[in-house]
Amino acid sequence: MSKDYYKILGVEKTASQDEIKKAFRKLAHEHHPDKSSGNADKFKEANEAYSVLGDEKKRKQYDTFGAAGMGNGGFNPNDFGFDFSGYNQGGFQNGVEFDLGDIFGDFFGGGNSRNKTKRGSDIQADFDITFEESIFGAEKTIVLNKTSVCAECSGSGAKKGSKMKTCHTCNGKGRVTEVRRSIIGAFQTTHTCETCHGTGKEPEEKCPVCRGAGVTKRNQEIKVKIPPGVEEGEMIRLSGAGEAVSGGQSGDLYMRIHVKKHPLFRKEGSNLVTDLTVKLSDALLGASQTLATLDGDIVLKIPEGVAHGEILRVKGKGVPTTPRGKDGHRGDILVIVHIAMPKRLSKDAKKAVEELKREGV
Repeated sequence: MSKDYYKILGVEKTASQDEIKKAFRKLAHEHHPDKSSGNADKFKEANEAYSVLGDEKKRKQYDTFGAAGMGNGGFNPNDFGFDFSGYNQGGFQNGVEFDLGDIFGDFFGGGNSRNKTKRGSDIQADFDITFEESIFGAEKTIVLNKTSVCAECSGSGAKKGSKMKTCHTCNGKGRVTEVRRSIIGAFQTTHTCETCHGTGKEPEEKCPVCRGAGVTKRNQEIKVKIPPGVEEGEMIRLSGAGEAVSGGQSGDLYMRIHVKKHPLFRKEGSNLVTDLTVKLSDALLGASQTLATLDGDIVLKIPEGVAHGEILRVKGKGVPTTPRGKDGHRGDILVIVHIAMPKRLSKDAKKAVEELKREGV
């Protein structure tokens, strides 16, 4: 049964990209395997759904063909009334060599079609950021060893200064026509020339680094923009930053974000929560105390008679609110007060407490 990615994320088919992203972030936070209450299967399922619906092109293909269509173009020979139960996926039948994937790929543009634009593989990598970077956002540079466009020839496959000549395989047409035989007879197929990748030209001298391929395995620096308010486990997609491929487009890079814990603060929605221990005398009489925040130290006023567990609010020092802090609004810092009770009292202190007791305090 085909998976309903919209149902997995809990959104309508008319949902906007922002709504889809918000739904994914919520599920990723809820089911992340690192949490004691996490669910690895549901986390993986949500990632799969977001990798499709979060991409406009993949979402359009999914809406047309469903989940099955994401891998084979949505074509099933049985849907057309053919019965191939007497044949294998590929091999010989009655002396004729055939391959069902190639046959129907050429007719219907399926996953094995040679006319299909080649695309490099997607890459997934884990990325650690600080708590502060998850709140305010940051721009980071990472180094990945992957197949990338050749830095020497910029993907042309030609040696510097070398001239281009007419491709010897396709005679400059960019496409090659072949006569093929199958179980349903002989037919012609046309596909992109694998020598020139459809350009009709090939270099007189090949690039010495990539040997004419246009791509090579190397370390590549990639800049990653971390948006403000990013959640633990959230995926960031960098289009075209995946594996490169000769004569095609590069895949995508999916960065899974891991946020390091902060020694003082924890995040709850758009607010930052911290604990503050105060002396009994300060709780009774009131005081001012220095509080470290992500924006620097501030002076926090402890009101007279504050209770244990009471929450003090520092406005505008929390997490940037939607849309990603562009409006300048931020949540608050919530300070939970803990009163430190003295283990020993001097004689004068005991007298003072006795006096309070007589007053009914």
